Amino acid sequence: MTLYVSGISTLGPGLPGWAGSRAVLAGERPWCEADRPRPSASLLPPNEQRRSSETVRWAVEVAQEVIQQAKADAREVVSVFASSDGETVVLDRLCTELATPQRTISPTLFHHSVHNAASGYWGIATGSQQSSTVLACYDSSFCAAMLEAAAYAQIEERPVLLVAYDLPSPPPLYAARPLQGGFATALLLTRTPAPHNLAQLDLTLSNDLSEDATSMDDPRLEAMRNGNQAARSLPLLAAIARQRGTLVRLEYLGDLRLLIRVMPCRSSVKTLSAD
Repeated sequence: MTLYVSGISTLGPGLPGWAGSRAVLAGERPWCEADRPRPSASLLPPNEQRRSSETVRWAVEVAQEVIQQAKADAREVVSVFASSDGETVVLDRLCTELATPQRTISPTLFHHSVHNAASGYWGIATGSQQSSTVLACYDSSFCAAMLEAAAYAQIEERPVLLVAYDLPSPPPLYAARPLQGGFATALLLTRTPAPHNLAQLDLTLSNDLSEDATSMDDPRLEAMRNGNQAARSLPLLAAIARQRGTLVRLEYLGDLRLLIRVMPCRSSVKTLSAD
């Protein structure tokens, strides 16, 4: 399946949005350790910003950057949201409340516990009534989301917003699922080439395990990739940032690899050169 990237965003420690991350991912500037970002998700109405969880704000932050970058109409874009664990902070608070004698659960807190909370807030913020798929596939969540978005773009011939995100769980859940740092990324994918596409992606599933999955050159970014399922996208993001043809191998389910041939689009190369 062939897709075109018309928008891209990142959010993580030392990776503050695509404009601030591209040179780092391309190897043109070293990664600098930084605290975990605190996104505002300014697209959300004030009341929703106040009520929203940190996980929601991370997802909305990268989604809104992509839409603004691509100059797309968010109301016309279908979406695929992917998180391996979802709202673990909310889950921890619910379990804590249930362990008290009162066992009083806030309706707002319960409202945030569902896996599609970020998708719901995105619909509220944008007024979109388009379809939205929300999935979890453990450490393969990003790959599963890529395949879901690719299939939708091919069959429905519509632009698809892909958003992948995960934050660390609080203790004691962290001991069972030790996600690192926090990471989120979003891509706006289309079936049709356009003048301002950033890259062309050719996707193939393979059971050839003779070569390892693509890793990051910087050992600290490699640790980030291994420590958070959403950060499994980093080799793909790095390939797009470098703007040269390359094959990215991503670990998928069991004995499968998702192979993504990344090819630059001429217009994006000119834009990056001008910058």
